[in-house]
Amino acid sequence: MDQHIETKCVQAGYTPKNGEPRVLPITLSTTYKYDSSQDMAALFDLEADGYFYTRLANPTNDAVAAKIAALEGGSSAMLTSSGQAANFYAMFNIVSAGDHIVSSSAIYGGTFNLLNVTMRKMGIDVTFVEPDCTPEELESTFRENTKCVFAESISNPSLVVLDFDKFAAAADRHGVPLIVDNTFPTPVNCRPIEYGASIVTHSTTKYMDGHASTVGGAIVDSGKFDWMAHKEKFPGLTEPDPSYHGIVYAEKFGEKAFITKATAQVMRDLGSIPSPVNAFVLGLGLETLALRMERHCENARKVAEYLKANDKVTWISHPGLPGDKYYDVARKYMPDGTCGVISFGVKGGREAATKFMDSLRLAAIVTHVADARTCVLHPASTTHRQLSDQQLEEAGVAPDLIRLSVGIENADDIIADLDQALAQI
Repeated sequence: MDQHIETKCVQAGYTPKNGEPRVLPITLSTTYKYDSSQDMAALFDLEADGYFYTRLANPTNDAVAAKIAALEGGSSAMLTSSGQAANFYAMFNIVSAGDHIVSSSAIYGGTFNLLNVTMRKMGIDVTFVEPDCTPEELESTFRENTKCVFAESISNPSLVVLDFDKFAAAADRHGVPLIVDNTFPTPVNCRPIEYGASIVTHSTTKYMDGHASTVGGAIVDSGKFDWMAHKEKFPGLTEPDPSYHGIVYAEKFGEKAFITKATAQVMRDLGSIPSPVNAFVLGLGLETLALRMERHCENARKVAEYLKANDKVTWISHPGLPGDKYYDVARKYMPDGTCGVISFGVKGGREAATKFMDSLRLAAIVTHVADARTCVLHPASTTHRQLSDQQLEEAGVAPDLIRLSVGIENADDIIADLDQALAQI
């Protein structure tokens, strides 16, 4: 019986047996004991399921990953130590030196830098394309060595809503997976796999944790991409792996091939695992995710309406606001809500934006977004400061853009704080 998303937030991932703890236990152990060398050998050969070293698998981490997989409707998932690690691992699992990635230009600044600088140093090329491009313009970015398409469901901080149909169709025509970072809407409001994404990533640091307590990331595999149908493109999954005695992941593990390889190879060698304590805290946050997202979206709508009517606000972007450029596409893919983040500008540009933020009393200036507390940031001088003016423009980040993350406090109190701060400029 399929359950509603609210039920999965609470129940999925861990089901205690008779006499076991009702709450997911924290397994604080780096290693696990077995009765024979043969038992251990079977684990190292990927011939048996079980735990032998927490860098590769841990019961607490696995239970939380299973909950996220259930929320997204995927076949399997893995946790990482950060959202940045999740995006890197998701791509690096199937690309290598000499390969090419097509990416939306409207993405988080750190991810843009990962693709544009770090992965280029590794010999991996990338072509950035505006998410509002025509299908023909998107088509022109593909090459013979293109191995994946990357995008964000709602971009951070420009709040561009992805046209899934356009991007998924292009990826499908070229036989490559669409990888979507679904951090902002979360699976409560958007499930990219239902719209053609093959792999979904998250910065669980944001709404999933929900309390600015733990940094983390997650990768979810849909299990639907046919790696063997495009065998020549993905030898890492479709040809024998010499480091595991010739295992062919796509043949041996089927719909769990992608996550198994990401764990057995990428996580084994690079090791960006979350602490089981962090995974436990994330699991607690996930239990209230559906409740919090409803409140975030309700508050954001009220705040957006207030800002739109304020004569000191020069422009505003929120995909849940009627009249927004992305309102219609958001209604198509996210009919129950988008996120609690709003971008806007104020009269007087950067100087006025600084004065406004410094005058806030309830909302805090922090390098964070998407948790229970209302917070604010100026991306051009912080999270996106490594980008040139041209790159900022391509990413949809105006120099005067203020990113407001609306929390779950009473909306009237949030608006009162914004009102007194705007009165200072």
